[in-house]
Amino acid sequence: MKKLLAFAVAILLSFSVYAQDKEKKMDKMHGSMKDCIMMHDGKLMVMKGGEMTAMTEDMTLKNGTMVMKDGTVMMKDGTKKPIKEGEGIYMDGKMGKMDMDMDMKKHKPKKSGTR
Repeated sequence: MKKLLAFAVAILLSFSVYAQDKEKKMDKMHGSMKDCIMMHDGKLMVMKGGEMTAMTEDMTLKNGTMVMKDGTVMMKDGTKKPIKEGEGIYMDGKMGKMDMDMDMKKHKPKKSGTR
């Protein structure tokens, strides 16, 4: 009986650890989504500190990459690439796909010019 109880406790603890690990991964993913530039519904949006606004001016990122308000990215080496729908670029210059559905449910875009 003690072995069965110990086994049940071990299983419960492993589920608890799994749930916490999954939560940490989700927090990390949301944390990375906070500061980025992404194309959403044909508009270039800036996510900073959990707030999303329309991009109104060109930006230079930490690694020297420039993001133009028309959605063009100019890498430090001069290579140009457009940001496509569903893509984005983090503030460190790394580009990738953005999970818009999950992010848009949490963050509503703010209209530019209103505060």
